[in-house]
Amino acid sequence: MKKWRVLVSAPYMQPVLEDYRGVMEARGAELVVPYVSERLEESDLVDLVDGIHGAICGDDRFTERVLKRATAMRVISKWGTGIDSIDLEAAARLGIEVCNTPDAFTDAVADSVLGYALCFARQLPWMDSDVKSGSWSKKRKGRSLRECVLGVVGVGNVGSAVVRRASAFGMRILGADPVTPSRLLVDEHGLECVPLVQLLEVADFVSLNCDLNATSRNLIGARELGQMKRESVLINTARGPLVVEGDLVAALQDNVIAGAALDVFEAEPLPSDSPLRRMSNVLLAPHNANSSPSAWQRVHSTTIENLFRVLEASNG
Repeated sequence: MKKWRVLVSAPYMQPVLEDYRGVMEARGAELVVPYVSERLEESDLVDLVDGIHGAICGDDRFTERVLKRATAMRVISKWGTGIDSIDLEAAARLGIEVCNTPDAFTDAVADSVLGYALCFARQLPWMDSDVKSGSWSKKRKGRSLRECVLGVVGVGNVGSAVVRRASAFGMRILGADPVTPSRLLVDEHGLECVPLVQLLEVADFVSLNCDLNATSRNLIGARELGQMKRESVLINTARGPLVVEGDLVAALQDNVIAGAALDVFEAEPLPSDSPLRRMSNVLLAPHNANSSPSAWQRVHSTTIENLFRVLEASNG
């Protein structure tokens, strides 16, 4: 049986790898498991990929330099959906297949978006803090979601799930996407398709649910933040570089917008000196909106199967 050297660097898979090691080794895998905190950078990978036939990765930086060094590589199996950290053009040119799990965490991420909207609309984290600090008479002003407008930027799998959930709360929902959304979302859930600038000007909550690519990188900067209402909140559970983080910090400090909920950042982990860590009008999470035991298990299995599908085919 052919032996494959497999790099396993996906941080969500490493803690449960022993559950799958036997199956993978029975199919010919020799596992290489480096220490990973959040992701491997280019400088980490160039020293690891020599002789590696396949990789199960997270958001590791598979740049052209790394891929050229990986002369034995047949497949990169991404744990999850987003593949923006992989140079897809270089991979295709070098004959390396890239696989992922589309629609992997739709429900979990969409739930997180509505959770953030509820937190800000109903002022839940701040009322909790008030009471625990001894204040009872301070009554914060909340809003019903039915009174709010939600803007969904990117109406793909996750964005569509956000629309369906927001519709149940009676929200007015605007969507901006270069691809026309389904008639179901428009007809049954009341989605209004508008240009991005109109969405920003009207929405009380702006949820970013688009892929990171050449056209969406730095999608939200100082100009776009300035187009939003002063009472509005930006929610980003997609990819950090969709937002120019320095511009967001300035907008929050200057009360250009009311708040932000962020699960993803330009640099991860979020640097300890980031001003975002000290802002009372910001909710932060450690890139964990995908948290869902059943979804994780499905992605573990799919990622492994994607890997061996390509490796075993290449052996034939």
